[in-house]
Amino acid sequence: MSLLKIKALNETTHLYVWKITETFDELFRTVALKDVSLARLEGMKAESHQKGFLSVRRLLMEAGYTDFDLFYDEFGKPHLKDGKHISISHSNDFSVIVLSEDNIGADLEILKEKTMKLAPRFMDVKHLQNLSEDDLLKKATVVWGIKESVFKIKNEVGISFKDHIFENDFALTDEKCTVELRFNNQVEHFDILFDFIENYAFVCAFEKK
Repeated sequence: MSLLKIKALNETTHLYVWKITETFDELFRTVALKDVSLARLEGMKAESHQKGFLSVRRLLMEAGYTDFDLFYDEFGKPHLKDGKHISISHSNDFSVIVLSEDNIGADLEILKEKTMKLAPRFMDVKHLQNLSEDDLLKKATVVWGIKESVFKIKNEVGISFKDHIFENDFALTDEKCTVELRFNNQVEHFDILFDFIENYAFVCAFEKK
């Protein structure tokens, strides 16, 4: 069993982290899947994706749910039958779920050099000034996670990471920031929490009411 941590992000929001050390068979034997999930699993070509899918179901079990409590809407956004909000992310050897009473979006990203090369396409690179090489990569990865997390909440066609989602500048030591989504002649606000789990950046966005 590879449950790495359960962390309270606030009074009504909890993060569950799974480090994938098991084989596919070890994970598969420990979960019960509904038919549609089994078909989805069998359609995955990469074993890493299969193991990520199964480890998410293990996290659901740790939180008191099963695969039968989870469903997806027509946009691919996950929901729980009891109405609690859920966000799911998987990257390489880690999977996370976040459960909350609030509308949330979560993202997990491995630190990789490619993110730095892509940074001008998705963020204001002025926010990367005067940083060490390590912190440059960490901050760019957090910003990518911020954009992904906000998009997971809104999930609307046409939203551009660079043109519509604007993070207010922050320091890595802050572990939080605020964001504006300027889209369709509206401005919406989000609170962000972020952290690092080994060589991964975790980000969670909360929709301001």
